[in-house]
Order: sequence, then C-alpha cells, then structure tokens
Amino acid sequence: MTIDVLANYYLWTKSLHVISLIAWMAGLFYLPRLYVYHTMVPVGTAESERMKVMERRLLKAITTPAMIATWLFGILLVLTPGVIDWTSGWWHTKLLCVLLMTGFHGGLARWRRGFLDDRNRLSERFFRIMNEIPTLLMIVIVIMVIVRPF
Repeated sequence: MTIDVLANYYLWTKSLHVISLIAWMAGLFYLPRLYVYHTMVPVGTAESERMKVMERRLLKAITTPAMIATWLFGILLVLTPGVIDWTSGWWHTKLLCVLLMTGFHGGLARWRRGFLDDRNRLSERFFRIMNEIPTLLMIVIVIMVIVRPF
C-alpha cells in the first residue's frame, strides 16, 4: 500500500528522516558512554545526581523524540510510491536492524532506571561493550540502504 500524495514530499520526508536518525544516533552513542562514567562515581554523590539529570535530559528530550520522528518519517517513506521494491531483501535486513536499535533504546531506558534508583548492578565493561552496538547496527543499516546488496 502506498499513498500517492507522499511522492510530492519525498525529498522533504527523506531529509527529515535522516535528520531525525542523526539525532537518535547521537543519543544512542552518548547515553551508554554516560553510563560508563556513571558507574565510576559513588552512589548518592552530587556527581551521581548530576549524571542522572544528564541521562534523563538526553533520553527524554533528545533521543526518544528523535526515535519517534525517525520511525514516523520512515513509515511515511515506506508509504511513498516507488521507494521500496518489495521484492528486494535489503529492506527486511534494514527493518530488523531498526527493530533491534529500538530494542536497544528500550534497554537504555531500563538501565537508566537502575541508575535513577541507585541500584545499578551492571559494570563499566558492560556499558563499554553496549556502546558498540549502535555503531554495528548503523553500519548494517547504511549498507542496506545505500548498497542494497540483495
């Protein structure tokens, strides 16, 4: 199913999708790094409380709205005539990676609650490893969209 009128706004929709994605990725790159630093500070200190504010603002004011906008503009692109060749396999892989990225975003929100309640039990090393996941997903997504290998 496509909506013909969306073809008139294709370049605007695509631009807003990419802008939203950049903002979302910035948050997905930075929030795990904040968690790495947060694991290094003692619970209950002024520094720990400052980290909580930074994490909340990044997640609630930037990362989550950017994710919602990315999804919204992505759905509009899918509904635009001629954008997706439904017989190609690349978009299945891209969609899977976007779903995984959305799940990762949910994980970041859950881990933030652990810090918020001063009950985080995850290590600095864990968050350093988690910090790499958005990069790997982004690489696959970009290759799927630009190269369209299958």
